[in-house]
Amino acid sequence: MKASAGVRIESLRWRLLVAICAAVLLLWLLTGWLSYIQAQHEAEELMDGSLAQTARLLLAITQDNEGDLAELAPRLATVRGADNIYEPPLEFQLGHADGTVLARSPDAPELPILGITGYSDIIRHNAAWRVLNTLSDDGRYRIQVAQAISLRDRAALEVAVQTVLPLLSIIPVLILLIYLSISRALRPLEQLADEVAARSPDNLAALPARQVPSEARPLVVAINRLFARVARTLDNERQFTADAAHELRTPLAALKVQAQVALLSHDQAMREHALQQIAGGVDRAGHLIEQLLRLARLDPLHRPPETRTIRSEDLFNACLNAIRQSHPNASQHFLTHIPPNAQPISGDGDLLAIALRNLIDNAVRYTPASSTIQISLNQTDAGSDLCVSDDGPGVPPAALPRLGERFFRAGQAAGNGNGLGLAIVARIAELHGAHLVAESPPGGGFSVTLKGLCTVRP
Repeated sequence: MKASAGVRIESLRWRLLVAICAAVLLLWLLTGWLSYIQAQHEAEELMDGSLAQTARLLLAITQDNEGDLAELAPRLATVRGADNIYEPPLEFQLGHADGTVLARSPDAPELPILGITGYSDIIRHNAAWRVLNTLSDDGRYRIQVAQAISLRDRAALEVAVQTVLPLLSIIPVLILLIYLSISRALRPLEQLADEVAARSPDNLAALPARQVPSEARPLVVAINRLFARVARTLDNERQFTADAAHELRTPLAALKVQAQVALLSHDQAMREHALQQIAGGVDRAGHLIEQLLRLARLDPLHRPPETRTIRSEDLFNACLNAIRQSHPNASQHFLTHIPPNAQPISGDGDLLAIALRNLIDNAVRYTPASSTIQISLNQTDAGSDLCVSDDGPGVPPAALPRLGERFFRAGQAAGNGNGLGLAIVARIAELHGAHLVAESPPGGGFSVTLKGLCTVRP
């Protein structure tokens, strides 16, 4: 399975198995090496003990059989095992305390029998030997016994190998047990995957989290949150589709009526009036469709598509020019207020321009002629507040909490809105981390503020 070209997602089971097996193998190698060192040490201790025991036996034989050593020495040299590394050949020299050699084995290294008592390692004829010199208690006799170090190393290696091999035979069983343990531990995840795969597309119920391992519980919680968001999104889309169908049905029905009037009317003035109504209805339907498309583009977003620094003067001027073009007959007076030391705003310029144009457009539609519309910017420690206020009739207090809902129109104010303008503004504010605040004083007037826009600090 591949997430993208060149990126391979390995199985979690095999990644765990490989990691644990690598750790087990490393531990086995370390254990084997330590076992080998210990076994080699123990084998050398054992063979040194064998040398000491042999030296004592030879010393006892020498003390009691000095006259027969010439015949006894060849016979002692033949006491060995047949190709057995644990019974190496007996190499020795027997002599007096003054260094006189009384008897020796044929392959014993040629060394002076005089020397310091104890163990020593020597080299003779390109061969290494382990030698033990022993002196009798009365000081009359010396015994020298030797073993080839190569034979001792072979014996130590044999002991070490026999110690490590059982560990090696256990590794396959251990790997199998690890694999079965990992498979059993991952079984709840497989069951969870099977449950999700078996669900129908409309089943967005929360997954059970109690029987899931604690390590996977955050994933289940995140999936359940995703299901909840998807369910809310689908509900919103269904409601949006139903509302849009309802809102489009009314202007289309009106257009059809006016078209029939124009077709059936013989009066030129009536026909022209019907055609004008059709043109106005087409404009309203087009505006509604444009707003619907704009909301459809905004809904999937989680943040503004683009963020840049925006000068308030440029934003205000661009929106006022657009309003004057779309409402050439508007007689309202436009006032702007920007503090002298105002800092730029950070956000998506296109979206903020759409929001400001919608607020100004609403004010133009719902305020009487010659009224005043003020566009202002206020900056606080919490951010920038963008406000559009007018001195029109205002909005009933009961309607204020619902402003921003889709297709909601407050009261019977003049104008032909579709109830989407403030919904679009609220969505743009949400994308910018701000929120919409609507106020309507008892004496009249109405203001809408985008509070908490990000300010670019110097």
